Amino acid sequence: MQLRYSFRLDPTAGQRKALARAFGCARVVYNDALRARETARVAGVGFPTAGALSRLLITEAKKTVERAWLGEVSAVVLQQSLRDLDAAYRSFIDGLKGKRPRMGAPRFKSKRDSRQSVRFTANARWKITPGGDLRLPKIGDMRVTWSRALPSVPSAVSVIKDAAGRYFASFVVETDPVPLTKTESFVGIDLGLGHFAVLSDGTKVIRENQAVAVEDLAVKGLARTRLAKSVHDAGWASFVAMLEYKAALYGRTFLRIGRFEPTSQICCVCGTKDGPKPLHVRVWECRGCGTVLDRDINAAVNIAKAAGLAVTACRAQVRPVRVPAQREEAGTHRDGPSAVAGILTR
Repeated sequence: MQLRYSFRLDPTAGQRKALARAFGCARVVYNDALRARETARVAGVGFPTAGALSRLLITEAKKTVERAWLGEVSAVVLQQSLRDLDAAYRSFIDGLKGKRPRMGAPRFKSKRDSRQSVRFTANARWKITPGGDLRLPKIGDMRVTWSRALPSVPSAVSVIKDAAGRYFASFVVETDPVPLTKTESFVGIDLGLGHFAVLSDGTKVIRENQAVAVEDLAVKGLARTRLAKSVHDAGWASFVAMLEYKAALYGRTFLRIGRFEPTSQICCVCGTKDGPKPLHVRVWECRGCGTVLDRDINAAVNIAKAAGLAVTACRAQVRPVRVPAQREEAGTHRDGPSAVAGILTR
């Protein structure tokens, strides 16, 4: 399976200029290709192929006065822009066909976008130096804050500039699943805004549980309500995506339940459906069995049950263990040359 490992970069002033040039050239090629395809669509003719776009917008464009500066960056970066556009069109079309969630058509990129990135594949001849720097063509050697070791030789690297002006190197690595020892524990997770995540039994998620169940939240729908900013800030989709790939990596089972399951309305002890409750009601007493239920833990247990997991006891009378929403960088130390270079010789 493919995984991404991100590390902080510390480019010099000159390297920042070179990266800005690479971001700009990649963006121009992407926009030129999108414009060419949109022109073809409006005219009712077939889309130009990737090969034709490459010849027209990169090879031939470099010979013109208007686009001669494309030659100042690695050609691989420009080719990757065309591949990114192809991927965006495939995702858009697959969404229309129902093969994946629907998403908007590819749009033009702006230099004012909060996130800028370029990708270097193996044929770009980038490398990690014996001293632990990241060497990129036409950019140079950049210092990397190595917070952990890469599990295998990376096949590609993306350089990303975020909205805060920070730079990151994101490596793509191929790795085999490493199943953990099987356990009899299961867990359901209730996601929310007041508290980011509540676990049905209070454990860490993947290492201590054989199966994990979450609710399939309608994030896009919630993002159109007055809670939009809070929903986006919470980062539920990113958290669930990380859970899913971690479960696959370590041989665990990942399950989603339908978003319309009344997990907050059912008593996890006796199964009585007590009806919807306002959000400010955090603790309630079941009218069927009299159990005093914590709203969040009760929902987490019901999520596990709805996914078909064997929950041995309802722990809804215990105050929940809260999982903080913020995630800090794993470390800031810089490994020596042998530690970094060692991964490239395995």
